[in-house]
Amino acid sequence: MSSDWPEVRVEEIAANDPNALSTGPFGSSISSKFFTSSGVPVIRGSNLSADVGVKLIDEEIAFVSFDKAKEFRRSVAKRGDLVFTCWGTINQVGLIHAKSKYPEYVVSNKQMKLTVDATKVDPKFLYYVFSSPEKQHEILSNGIGAAVPGFNLGQLKKHAFRLPPLAVQESVVRVLDSLDAKIGLNRRINQTLEAMAQAIFQSWFVDFDPVKAKIAAKAEGRDPLRAAMSAISGKPDAELDALPPEQYEQLAATAALFPDEMEASELGDIPKGWAFRPLADITQFASGKTEVSSLTEDLYISTENMLENRAGITRANSLPSVAVVPSFKAGQILVSNIRPYFKKLWIARFNGGRSPDVLAFEPTDYQWAEFAYNLMYQDAFFEFMTRTAKGAKMPRGDKDAIMGWRFPCPDGLLMIAFSENVRPNYAHIASLNSQNRSLSELRDTLLPKLLSGELSVEALAESAGAA
Repeated sequence: MSSDWPEVRVEEIAANDPNALSTGPFGSSISSKFFTSSGVPVIRGSNLSADVGVKLIDEEIAFVSFDKAKEFRRSVAKRGDLVFTCWGTINQVGLIHAKSKYPEYVVSNKQMKLTVDATKVDPKFLYYVFSSPEKQHEILSNGIGAAVPGFNLGQLKKHAFRLPPLAVQESVVRVLDSLDAKIGLNRRINQTLEAMAQAIFQSWFVDFDPVKAKIAAKAEGRDPLRAAMSAISGKPDAELDALPPEQYEQLAATAALFPDEMEASELGDIPKGWAFRPLADITQFASGKTEVSSLTEDLYISTENMLENRAGITRANSLPSVAVVPSFKAGQILVSNIRPYFKKLWIARFNGGRSPDVLAFEPTDYQWAEFAYNLMYQDAFFEFMTRTAKGAKMPRGDKDAIMGWRFPCPDGLLMIAFSENVRPNYAHIASLNSQNRSLSELRDTLLPKLLSGELSVEALAESAGAA
């Protein structure tokens, strides 16, 4: 560690403001009964993360009215402020960055905020200090309370760290931020690829757009096949004619798989020849086992390292202490069976082991894997799982009920056509996820060395230039 860098405490680098270090409002004064659909956003635990680089999760935000927010002036966090979780997952730290969705937020009753003196410390540098393994361990090791860990304002004030000159801080931030920016870009690309696949599924199997296009074309004396091709591709006739022959023929073959009539069923109108069938008709529960000794943290999936809202997986923190766990294979669909309303879902890209609370669905035909995944991606599936779950405090999905969930099932060839259509999306997602793992490992290796002065940005640049 650089001997030239002084050790300072958080209270010494806080802004000269009486509310620079403050906690959120008292619990009952900002409870969910005061939440509104718009107003001043509230930062809760779900908007923070213990993952380095995830500075703020600006989604699923709760709000309080502008009048209510006036009561919480000391708990307002603005761009450049850091936010910490003080009860529960106490190693979560956030930063309201320059591109945050809102210019200011109210921190919840389980958070605390810090406004720094910008003449002494770069807020992003301090964010990385508290995201470092050393600080994370220090916070977790000194948590107060037993059942629910706590991290209070008094503890935060006393946290000490080495403070380099601002110019050094800014150069360190540039290196780490560039890695985080690339990781963030890859994640956004993945979200777009996922959304594209879902949009196709919605059009084909929920809204039945190609079928409706054929019906309308028949009524108007137009070519139903061409109408379905336009509905599938989004291209008008002139652009269809300009397609390469092989692409045109493939599109026509897919369009031909859709019927040109709808028919009534007990659950509403569906394309003719389709039927409402149970999930058990296209998948079954996987039953394999694997030895824990054959696994690494990268190959083990539990409810803890599955991400909410169908965001995939992260690396497991540890392996279970048992000798054998259920296995999964590439192409199977994994769903967390605990609290299904969290919508934890992932299509496996490799073989591995899983917690018994993670269900693995094996497609009857692996050519249908992407269809089955997108089918279970639907809100309707998770709403059904939640509605039929057993238990109140920690509901678990009912496996028999899950397999009985019914959906309008198309012909097997159409399920294959859809899967082949979106498969490149998932291959690209897997590639970007692999790239992100490498970038994260690089960042996590550099982080403590840059923060301690063991590695200078200049030396890093020289080694990169040599490489």
